[in-house]
Amino acid sequence: MGIINVTPDSFYAGSRSAGVHDVAERVKSMLSEGVDIIDLGAYSSRPGAQDVSEDEEMRRLATGMEAIRSVSNDIPVSVDTFRASVAKAAIKDMGADMINDISGGDLDRDMFKTVAELKVPYILMHMRGTPSTMQSLTDYTDVTADVVRELSEKLAVLEELGVCDIIADPGFGFSKTLEQNYDMLRNLPHIAATLKRPLLIGISRKSMLTKALDITPDDALPATVAANTLALAAGASIIRVHDVAAARQALTITQLTFASRPL
Repeated sequence: MGIINVTPDSFYAGSRSAGVHDVAERVKSMLSEGVDIIDLGAYSSRPGAQDVSEDEEMRRLATGMEAIRSVSNDIPVSVDTFRASVAKAAIKDMGADMINDISGGDLDRDMFKTVAELKVPYILMHMRGTPSTMQSLTDYTDVTADVVRELSEKLAVLEELGVCDIIADPGFGFSKTLEQNYDMLRNLPHIAATLKRPLLIGISRKSMLTKALDITPDDALPATVAANTLALAAGASIIRVHDVAAARQALTITQLTFASRPL
């Protein structure tokens, strides 16, 4: 899953695209590098990011979707939003295919019902609080067990509503300390086996890598490849990345190594 952000303030500058031309060129590059899904975001979720109005998020997404569809009508597009109204417009009016909700339904109580009505795949991510408060909400008894429990409770609600295509994301970097992120990474096989859903892992150039190594996001590609390879080997089904070519190489090598079991 390749990341495109139509935002001015995402934490990694390399993911930001401004106008239709910039987005289209980035899409062409990702397609040539072997991207499977594009994730389009218009609201930065980095700690301390500025709030974005619903109208502005819609405008940015419409620009991004226009650019993507000018290049390809076939590539699946996931829209990264926690607003049910934005999700509905993205699917019905803009040509998106799935919803990626960082809040797991917590920031808009209409999201689960909306996804059920839309009958589209839904990425259920674990987070506590909001992007501005999440890093103060890291008090877990056992981070892996608590994340699995909280996601399982929401999976049950979604299933009751008739949502069938659900991808689980444990939320690396969201309401987790540095140590908790690595605890979850070590325990990914347990998370995958317990949730029994495809796992999406978003580690690319995040602070769990940069803080551990005392580097900037610009320097974090080798660490990202290492972490993604570990995640794939541990049972991840989708890796959300800024660097598609490097991720494709990591995926291919992992698949060759574990050829006896599908990834």
